[in-house]
Amino acid sequence: MLRFFFASIAVSVELFSFDMGALLFHGNCITCHFEHKAVSAPSITEVQRRYKAVFPKKKDFVDYMSKWILKPSAKTSIMLDAVKKYELMPELGYDEDTLRQISEYIYDTDFLKKHKGHIDTHQK
Repeated sequence: MLRFFFASIAVSVELFSFDMGALLFHGNCITCHFEHKAVSAPSITEVQRRYKAVFPKKKDFVDYMSKWILKPSAKTSIMLDAVKKYELMPELGYDEDTLRQISEYIYDTDFLKKHKGHIDTHQK
């Protein structure tokens, strides 16, 4: 019984130490935005590169990205070429706080290195 108790605590600590932005991104966004490959949407490395070119400061990057994803619009897109190629991203129904967490994760993550939530099958 005592062994089960300590195992439960260890699992709980591991779950709470996991980055929520990583969990949200790899549980949702990766379906369309593969890390390095454009299939049904631009790769997340391309999205990150383009957004950081326009919004190098994290606050500006996160503010713009989270608000744009909340209500996607071709008129306010900084990736109009991607909208033309893949069509406009649909509204996802997430609240802005959730989108901020995902946007922070995208800004902070070096997708060229192993990272939280990294999935090797999306590398090719």
